[in-house]
Amino acid sequence: MHSDYPPTLPAEYADIEFENNAQRLPLVLCLDISSSMSGQPIQTLNNALAEWTRELHDDVSLSYSVEVAVVTFGGPGVTAWRGPQLLPPHAPVSPFVPAHMFHPPQLAAAGVTLMTEALELSMNIIAARKAELRASGLQYYRPQICLVTDGLPTDATGHLTDSWHRLIPVLADEQQARRFRLYAIGVGGITDRGEQVLRSFAPKFNARLQGFPFRELLQMMSASANAEQKGAGDEVFEKIFSQFKTQRPAWES
Repeated sequence: MHSDYPPTLPAEYADIEFENNAQRLPLVLCLDISSSMSGQPIQTLNNALAEWTRELHDDVSLSYSVEVAVVTFGGPGVTAWRGPQLLPPHAPVSPFVPAHMFHPPQLAAAGVTLMTEALELSMNIIAARKAELRASGLQYYRPQICLVTDGLPTDATGHLTDSWHRLIPVLADEQQARRFRLYAIGVGGITDRGEQVLRSFAPKFNARLQGFPFRELLQMMSASANAEQKGAGDEVFEKIFSQFKTQRPAWES
C-alpha cells in the first residue's frame, strides 16, 4: 500500500478477504451530489442508501455475490468510495466491497455536475474489477451501473458542456458487448434536455421520475441483480424496469 495512502481506512476494508467463491456481481452506484441536490434530496438519498444496505445484508442470495462501489460527482469532483471511505485518486485498492460488508458513505451536496467523467470512472473501475476477478479465477455476472442525476453535464467550472457526446458510441459498444448494463435515471426537476442525455446514454433503461424515489430505485437494482443471478434474458430486465417506471404515482405523496 502506498505510503501516502490515508491511514484512516477502516480496518474491515483495509484488506478484505473474500471467504466465498460465489460468482460476483459488481454494481456501481454513480450518484449526482452536485449543489442542486442539497437539502431534502441528499437527505432522502442518504436514508435510502442506509435502508437498502440493511436489506442487502438480509438478502442471502445477494449479500455474498453482489459487490458495491459508489462513484459520486459534485462536491470534491468525481470520486470513488470504498464503503463509507472516500478513496484518493489512483488509490491502490478497489472501491468494490462485498454487499454483506458494505456500509454506505454519508453524502453531502455541493459542486458541479461532472457526469461524463463520473461515467468514465465507473466504466474504468468495472473493467479493473473484472480483470482482478479473472486473475483470481472467479466468475462474474454482467456488472450494473446505475447513474442517478437531477441535472445536465457540466465542465469543471459549472458551465454546460457537450463533451458527453463522446460517451454515446463507447456506451453503445460496451453494452452491445454485454460488458455491463447501464441504468440512467433522472430525478427531481430534471429537464427535457437532461432526459435526452440519459436516453442517449441508456436507450432501453432510462427513466425520468418525479421527486426522489431513491428507495424504490435501489430496490429495482436489487431485483435486477437477482434476475442476473438467475440467468434471466433481456426481456426480464426490461419488464422489471418498466414496472419500476410505472409505479411512479405511489411515490409522489
